[in-house]
Amino acid sequence: MSHALAAATAGFGTGLSLIVAIGAQNAFVLRQGIRREAVLAVVGICALSDALLIALGVGGVGALVTAWPGALTAVAWIGGLFLLGYGALAARRVFRPSGALTTGGDPVGSRRRAVLTCLAMTWLNPHVYLDTVFLLGSVAADRGPLRWTFGLGAAFASVCWFVALGFGARLLSRFLSRPSAWRVLDGLVAATMIALGVTLVAGA
Repeated sequence: MSHALAAATAGFGTGLSLIVAIGAQNAFVLRQGIRREAVLAVVGICALSDALLIALGVGGVGALVTAWPGALTAVAWIGGLFLLGYGALAARRVFRPSGALTTGGDPVGSRRRAVLTCLAMTWLNPHVYLDTVFLLGSVAADRGPLRWTFGLGAAFASVCWFVALGFGARLLSRFLSRPSAWRVLDGLVAATMIALGVTLVAGA
């Protein structure tokens, strides 16, 4: 195995191990995939955002941002409050279900709302910066001249994961055709969002 392939493989494994962890972003992508709403746009935003953040980390921006600790504190507050609000909406759907899962068209309003929510879910989540910019950036730095190859492997892992999560979620649609099953999913999403939101605000 060449050094470049080894670096790319290490980047893929490291990136995948960080991305697969259950979090707000993954829960949102899963929900959109099951509902079949703006899946391509949501998957694209998540993958491209990760690729950009990984590039910033590999390029050394992580060290620059570390010099201003207030940035992470501000993002933690904004992101935490956003997650709490989204979690509250998910919890409301548990008690006021809108009906069974539908697989119909994708209204423009729903697509726009999904895109904006996905952008906020990605860029207002401090854990995304910690994982991609700081952690992956620092690990890539140890690869020396192969750090960009390592970063490409990590970015490819992100693409593979979000494509599998977003489009693979359709396989679950028949199991979530009843309102009761959908309420369970919304309950899990609400618990995840609220727990992460409280953690971010408490640690800010």
